Amino acid sequence: MTSPHPNPPPQAGEGKRDAFGVYVHWPFCLSKCPYCDFNSHVRHAPVDEERFARAFAREIETTAARAPGRTVSSIFLGGGTPSLMQPRTVGAILDSIAKHWHVAADVEVTLEANPTSVEATRFRGYRSAGVNRVSLGVQALDDASLKALGRLHTAREALDAVAIARRAFDRYSFDLIYARPDQTPQMWTDELKLAIAEAAEHLSLYQLTIEEGTPFFGLHAAGKLKTPDEAMARALYDVTQDVCAANGLPAYEISNHARPGAECKHNLVYWRGEEYAGIGPGAHGRLDIEGTRHAIATEKRPEAWLMRVEASGHGVVVDDLLNSEERADEFLLMGLRLAEGIDPERYAALSGRTLDPGRIAILREEGAITVDAGGRLRVTQAGFPVLDAVVADLAA
Repeated sequence: MTSPHPNPPPQAGEGKRDAFGVYVHWPFCLSKCPYCDFNSHVRHAPVDEERFARAFAREIETTAARAPGRTVSSIFLGGGTPSLMQPRTVGAILDSIAKHWHVAADVEVTLEANPTSVEATRFRGYRSAGVNRVSLGVQALDDASLKALGRLHTAREALDAVAIARRAFDRYSFDLIYARPDQTPQMWTDELKLAIAEAAEHLSLYQLTIEEGTPFFGLHAAGKLKTPDEAMARALYDVTQDVCAANGLPAYEISNHARPGAECKHNLVYWRGEEYAGIGPGAHGRLDIEGTRHAIATEKRPEAWLMRVEASGHGVVVDDLLNSEERADEFLLMGLRLAEGIDPERYAALSGRTLDPGRIAILREEGAITVDAGGRLRVTQAGFPVLDAVVADLAA
């Protein structure tokens, strides 16, 4: 970004600004992983990055015109594989954001990277462009699992990529997938301890889920892919919580672990129900426009999105208005993923009704939630594996 303060900051007396995030989706990958249902696409011909950068800039301009005056607290370049972009493309996107919104001096700018697309000179280029945090898609630390997951890198390459990230950035994170076929609690404990030794401050740890429409879904349905049963999945989840907490990376969200103060600011925007703009093919956003929360999504197909933006300035195909009940339910669903939980008074302000004290009492008796002295409601470690049921019960 050419300047952290291209627009004047809020003046004294304007009141505290809420967090505001910008998500930018780069939809291209070198290959499609068999478990992935994200909006990612493989193109064998070179992608016209300059044309896409112009389209990103145009959609940023149009979005900022709908939601002016925001102060950007976090930017997340996700995908796909954003580390396939040239650093100059990343720089152009960040400059466009800074041109149309004020950017906070302490903005968090995260870029997702795959180990196959990591090299030191490119990372230095991202750092110069304004990226100050990277998130690496490691997924596993043994070669057999990586091959089974369809990953193109080895465990050694993954650890080398982490080392490059460590040298280039003060803040970095990486992802792992667990509850993989034939994985035992001891195997996961050993892998997790190795990961924590490599992680400075943050890990994202996801249970393998079989998503409809993916190659894994067909293999699972045919009995050719066996995943851990419910009891084993729960044992692996418990290992995750216990090992991370014992090593200084407690869960701050159901799948994310960090040293205190190192939480991902951008993801907290989502889980705390704040505003965020979605830019790029298949991006989602939540914007408050004239007092109403808009749920926005753009065209998923990259070339179709490109043509829409070039024709009309944006790729938006969904722009729904959320009523008070829908917004409150979304706040409940997202907020209860966090270890910090939710303030029931904010739920009441959004929905116009209070949470049922009787339901809260039952869930407390069952050990699924706690309520602290200030009234804040939190899901317990025992409640997180059945979070959907807890949320449904509270929202009923």
